[in-house]
Amino acid sequence: MSERGTRLAAYLDQRRRLGEPGIVPGGLAPGELLGLLATEAERKTGAKKKAEVGVRAVVRAATRSRAGSEAKPVPPQLGTADYEELREIALACTRCRLAEGRKTVVFSDGNPAGRLMVVGEAPGADEDATGIPFVGQAGKLLDLMLASVELSRQESVYVCNVLKCRPPGNRNPRPDEIEACAPLLKRQIELVAPEVLLAVGLFAAQWLTGSTKALGKLRGEVYSYQGVPLVVTYHPAALLRNPGWSRLAWEDLQLMCQIMDSK
Repeated sequence: MSERGTRLAAYLDQRRRLGEPGIVPGGLAPGELLGLLATEAERKTGAKKKAEVGVRAVVRAATRSRAGSEAKPVPPQLGTADYEELREIALACTRCRLAEGRKTVVFSDGNPAGRLMVVGEAPGADEDATGIPFVGQAGKLLDLMLASVELSRQESVYVCNVLKCRPPGNRNPRPDEIEACAPLLKRQIELVAPEVLLAVGLFAAQWLTGSTKALGKLRGEVYSYQGVPLVVTYHPAALLRNPGWSRLAWEDLQLMCQIMDSK
């Protein structure tokens, strides 16, 4: 028995000799109680360790399963696909969970030979229903913003999103979803080869700039994405909720136009 166990046994025996109420079950000597307590402690500790190991095993298995189901390989032909081939790859894409709940793949709108490429975040309900990016009130505001600097989807602007499928409930895009869609967007930019990129919204801005700063700290500067000048501004939906940001968005459009005028 350990020193601590010996001392406890002596203490219990002393209580018995003094006639104090016993705390040892009848028929058990103090030393026997210590043995039972030690055995029970070992049993509980062992059971706890087994439970912890079991939980860790389940988590690891779930992680492996999730990683295996989501980390699908990039189609080998994507890097050399032409525009129509890329569109077909996107329409058939199942690289992430969003494919399960989408109605339509929202690939693009506008002129594939446009001077300006607008990159948004993800389709909403209207986009998911129509297959066209930036429709509804946010889309109308975007068209007005473009028209204010004499640009349009029909002639000079190409529009797409980082994600091609709608996140459930219009929630924010998740990192693995952005990663799954990134090869499509990269190839889109290569094929469209715009003079200027306009990132609208936080997720588009952060992905294209490679920064984790807030959008308010990213705007107002000219960046470069694979050699293409890049300007950051607020998403039209955010401007509808915060009209006070309109002046800042106008300044961003003027910065964009300065670049385009210099081409």
